[in-house]
Amino acid sequence: MLPPPESFWSELQVQTSRSSGPGGQNVNKVESRVEVRFDVSNSLLLNDEQKQRILEKLGNQLTAEGLFVVTAQEDRSQLRNKEIALKKLHDALVKALHRPKARRPTKPSKGAVRKRLETKKKNSEKKANRRSLDD
Repeated sequence: MLPPPESFWSELQVQTSRSSGPGGQNVNKVESRVEVRFDVSNSLLLNDEQKQRILEKLGNQLTAEGLFVVTAQEDRSQLRNKEIALKKLHDALVKALHRPKARRPTKPSKGAVRKRLETKKKNSEKKANRRSLDD
């Protein structure tokens, strides 16, 4: 994977804060939680089509200002949490920009149709043989 262009880093806002949860003195003193903000609408790296696609796919995860916010507080290390948050951001953007392959409708082969109908007929005969003669 190619490293992102330098202008990408200028579009990200990284903020740290104290992580929540148990952890004793480390949690109380160290700002290990990392929050990465990316302004999709004002991005210079994305074209209009890409912006629209991201806004459609990630619309419910955007703030009122149109920022895509990713947080990470899994690790005790701020650097590691920054890497995790950037990976989450990258994965979300790649997933939003992915275009699924168009499905081409297919028909079952004649042999498959014949085999299916033969199986149905055999099952029908099998069940008919189970019936009592009174019916």
